Amino acid sequence: MSVAAGSVEAYRAECPGQNEESSMPDHSDISTETFGMRVRRARERNGQTRAVVGGLVGRSSEWVKAIENGRLKVPRLPLLLRLADVLGVNDLADLTGDDRVTTATHAKTAHEALPAVRAALATYQLSGHDDAPESADELARRVSHAWHLWHAPGAHRTRVAVVLPDLLADAQHSARALDGTERRRALISLSETYHLAQLFLSFQPAPELVMLTGDRSMAAAQDADSPRAMAAAAWYMNHVFRDAGERHEARVDLAMKAADLLRPESSPDDLARWGMLHLAAALSYAKVGRRGDAERFWDRAEEAARRLGPNYAHPYLIFGQDMVDAYAITMQSDLVRPGGAVEAANAIEVDGMPSATRVSFHQIESARAYALQGETVAVVHLLKRAFETSPETIKYNLFALATLREIPDRGIVRDDVRYLRSKLGVPA
Repeated sequence: MSVAAGSVEAYRAECPGQNEESSMPDHSDISTETFGMRVRRARERNGQTRAVVGGLVGRSSEWVKAIENGRLKVPRLPLLLRLADVLGVNDLADLTGDDRVTTATHAKTAHEALPAVRAALATYQLSGHDDAPESADELARRVSHAWHLWHAPGAHRTRVAVVLPDLLADAQHSARALDGTERRRALISLSETYHLAQLFLSFQPAPELVMLTGDRSMAAAQDADSPRAMAAAAWYMNHVFRDAGERHEARVDLAMKAADLLRPESSPDDLARWGMLHLAAALSYAKVGRRGDAERFWDRAEEAARRLGPNYAHPYLIFGQDMVDAYAITMQSDLVRPGGAVEAANAIEVDGMPSATRVSFHQIESARAYALQGETVAVVHLLKRAFETSPETIKYNLFALATLREIPDRGIVRDDVRYLRSKLGVPA
C-alpha cells in the first residue's frame, strides 16, 4: 500500500501491531493494574528494553525491573516525569492510574492561545462561503510568512497562534473552491498549515489534536497528489507516532514509503525531503535501542546533507548538514551512549541554523547528553542558552522542566537554576 493510497488511519489499520491492543489503554482498561504493570506495558509497546529505559532516566535496568515487579514504588515527580517522557506517555494518569496526579501535581503548561487554535480546528464550514477564495500564490505567501514567524527568535508559539485560525479557515476555503492545479497548490498550503498547527500543539495538553492535525496534513497532501507534501507529512507523522508510542516498524515503514515517492536525483528539494525521512527512520530505531539500524539510516541522511552542501538548509523543514549533525546528539542519547552524545554535541555549533526554535531544541538535547553523564554545570549552562535563544521552546520541553525541578539550587549553578525556575514557573 503506497502512502498515497489512503489516509493515515487506513495505513495504520493495515500495519501489524497498530490496532487498539498496541495503544496505551484507557484508564478503565487498566484500573486493576499496578504502576509497574503499566510501565512494563508502555515499555513493551515501544519495543524498548529495560536497559534502554533505565539508561535514559539515569537508572539501571535492575531499577526498571524492580519498578515493573512492584518492588519499588512510584518515583518522585521529577523522575516520574522523566520516565513518562522516555516511555512516550503524555498523561501521567496512564502510568499512575490516578487522575489526581495529573491535575493536582503536574499538568503540561497550556499556551494561552490553545483554546483559539482548538476552536479553529473544530470549526467546519458546511455551507457556502461568500468571500472569494484566496489565490494559491497569496496562500503560499502567507504560509511562508507563518513559517518565518515559527523559526524566528522570541515568542514563536505566540506569534504563530495569532495567524493560525484565519490561515486555517482561508486555506480550507481555497482548497474547496479552487480547481485544477490551483486547488492542488492550495491543498499543499493547507497541509503545511496543519504542520504549523501540529508544531504549536506539541507539548500542549491536547495530544488528540496533535494526532488530528497530523492526519489532516497527510490527507491534504494525498489529495494534492504531491510526493513532496506527503514526504513532509510523513516526517511530522513520525514525530506523532513516536510521541504516541507507535511501534517503530510502522514509523519506519511510513517514512520509507514516502521516500520512495521522491526523486532525490532531480532536485535539492526532493533530496532534502528524502534525507529527512531517512533521518526519521534513524531516530525511530534509536528510540528502541537498535544502534546498527539507527546509524545505517543516519548515514544515508548525512550523505544527502553532504550532497546538498554545507550551506544548504531547507526553507521551512531546515534539513541540512547542521540539522543532521545535531540530531546525532538525540540519536546517541536515545541509544544510551553518553560519550557518543557528548562527543556529537562538542563537534557541532548549532547557532548558525536558520531557526531559533531548532537551535534551542538542539541545545536542550545537548543538555540531555550531558545529563546522562551527570555533568550538572554543563546541563544548566545549556538550558540557560536554550531559554535565551527561544523561551517558548524550553517552556514546553518535558526534559528541561523535569530537570529544573530535580537539580539542587546550590553551588555554582544556584543563581542560574533559580533564574530559570522563576522564568519558566517551575517549582523547586
